[in-house]
Amino acid sequence: MPYHSRFKIKNAVRQLKAGAVIAYPTEAVYGLGCDPLNEAAVMTLLDVKQRPIAKGLILIASSLAQLRPYLVLDQTIIDRITPTWPGPVTWVIPAQSWVPKWLTGEHQSLAVRVTRHPIARDLCAQFGSPLVSTSANPTTRPAIKESRKLLKTFANADIFIVHGKVGELAQETAIYDALSGQRLR
Repeated sequence: MPYHSRFKIKNAVRQLKAGAVIAYPTEAVYGLGCDPLNEAAVMTLLDVKQRPIAKGLILIASSLAQLRPYLVLDQTIIDRITPTWPGPVTWVIPAQSWVPKWLTGEHQSLAVRVTRHPIARDLCAQFGSPLVSTSANPTTRPAIKESRKLLKTFANADIFIVHGKVGELAQETAIYDALSGQRLR
């Protein structure tokens, strides 16, 4: 990883630990993220995005090991999800009972992904934890793929931006139900 990227990641991790919301490139679009266990940070993110808490959020990680504490996993689920990771596939998996409602919303499950995007992956690895990851756009508005548009859209929000190239996916990642294998998005 180039020196400037290490510096960007280090600064972003410092922001995450301080409770900030960050924007960063993912496989298809810029994402908004924060520490999933920091309720104030998650509420700020939901407010900035204008997203109802009931919908729930996605967590991204650098490995399945980072996600395990949040999930109820059995061998069938592990066998279904692991061939798709790291990669642009999000799975909805039953959540542990302790997982906060600000992450699951009205669901008993959690949407999760082990990302392949190098910046998002490094953020999770250096932070040592999964990150909340939702597309960086106000709800009902198109997803953002360029940092210039990100800066304009969130000019009045206190967001730390990790600039970088968005991945090659044409649209946001596919979402599947880990119990049934059914595609949800």
